Amino acid sequence: MSGQPNTRLADLFGLAGWSKGELSRLVNRKAAAMGHPQLATDTSRVRRWIDTGEIPRDPVPRVLARLFTERLGRVVTIEDLGLVRTARVGRRQGDGSEEHPGGVTWAPGQTAVILTEFTGMDLMLNRRGLVGAGVALTAGSALSSAMHDWLHTDPALAADAPELDDPLYADSAGFDRYEAAPVGSQEVEALERSVEVFRAWDASRGGGLQRKAVVGQLNEVGGMLSYRHPDHLQRRLWGVAANLAVLAGWMSHDVGLEPTAQKYFVIAAHAAREGGDRPRAGEALSRAARQMVHLGRPDDALDLMKLAESGSGDEVLPRTQAMLHTIEAWAQAAMGKGQAMRRTLGRAEDLFVSDRGDVPPPSWMQLFDEADFHGMQALAYRTLAEHDPSAAPIAQRHAKKALSLREDGRERSQIFDQLSLASAYFIADDPEEADRYARLALTSMGANSSHRTWDRLREMYRLTGQYSGYPRIQDLREEIQQAMPKPVRRRSGGSARA
Repeated sequence: MSGQPNTRLADLFGLAGWSKGELSRLVNRKAAAMGHPQLATDTSRVRRWIDTGEIPRDPVPRVLARLFTERLGRVVTIEDLGLVRTARVGRRQGDGSEEHPGGVTWAPGQTAVILTEFTGMDLMLNRRGLVGAGVALTAGSALSSAMHDWLHTDPALAADAPELDDPLYADSAGFDRYEAAPVGSQEVEALERSVEVFRAWDASRGGGLQRKAVVGQLNEVGGMLSYRHPDHLQRRLWGVAANLAVLAGWMSHDVGLEPTAQKYFVIAAHAAREGGDRPRAGEALSRAARQMVHLGRPDDALDLMKLAESGSGDEVLPRTQAMLHTIEAWAQAAMGKGQAMRRTLGRAEDLFVSDRGDVPPPSWMQLFDEADFHGMQALAYRTLAEHDPSAAPIAQRHAKKALSLREDGRERSQIFDQLSLASAYFIADDPEEADRYARLALTSMGANSSHRTWDRLREMYRLTGQYSGYPRIQDLREEIQQAMPKPVRRRSGGSARA
């Protein structure tokens, strides 16, 4: 017992709208349904959890996590409730922020536990048809501040793994979950191939259709990681976990589940670090930065990019550095910092062309090819053009180059290129060309599950207003209005983006 209020639990308790008596009765009922009929919680015990920071014994934290997940319609973990014994819960610094905002960092050896718990809750939401949004995102500055020291320490697997000689040892991450078991090299190779299949599907059709499968696969890997394997296999398993967590985060972001996406990016960074792959950890954090720019928070994105770039270590390849710089440039463009953006893109181009290809890129960088490099430059210049219209022609040039280089299977990126191009033409006062590319994008979007493409379409639609007197543009506006997905109705205690 800390003697301090558990502010995380108190905040979620307030959102749920229960009384303490209601919660105690629900805990007993849910525990019995989960196979623990002997549990007998009362109102005074609930009060101690909230007011004095008392942490109940297992299975109460797991029961509470399920109850809050069902009530709020989003993933709520034991950690979110402040019920992890090794964490400092409920304490706030003078500025009112939590010491570990949103459960950003955790003790070594806890990643598999947190991974399996979070994915298990996410799968439960899928089964029940609930929508996982709700709480606010953790600010980029809070994320980078909390993770800086953690990311810059020695990421060697040996420092983080349990020092146990028994290769069949399993920690608590493996209990009460899928019946995972130790695996060999053939199983790991199959898992690595599955990542490539999921990644290709996401690039083609968007994250909505395969997100549940990726989360389920990640949950299985979390169970495998609860066993201690030989170091070479353990590192590869952590790599699979990091790749799947990034995919789960990207797919969640793609369908508008923003807090869920951010949690997966943080889990991915932890998994990569436990596997000794700091460049992978940096790339995972760069995904969180891209998410922030998309949501209109470029200052938070820049905070995250500083951490992603500094925490990637000395082994990061030039092409990976170039990719990181393009995200930083996009954030600068969103803030109207044209000179800074151009300098950053200049560094990115130097790095990109300096990569001789003599070192094979990691699997997670293989989709960042020349087409994607031009696509990101097009996006940065198109974003800057909102502040400086002279950037629009440069955005057009890069978008056209990206489109000419796009390979089959990259339909979502192609839609983004077309929308960047259409927007740049509208800003450059060329509605006829803008209409052409807008219609190409609109034709393709029906076969794609990406909500982000619709978000970008809404941005472009805003630019059509000044041309509504043109018959073709007015027709385009009407077609967009008819095709646009209807807003998702919000559940009590949760929210969802259209």
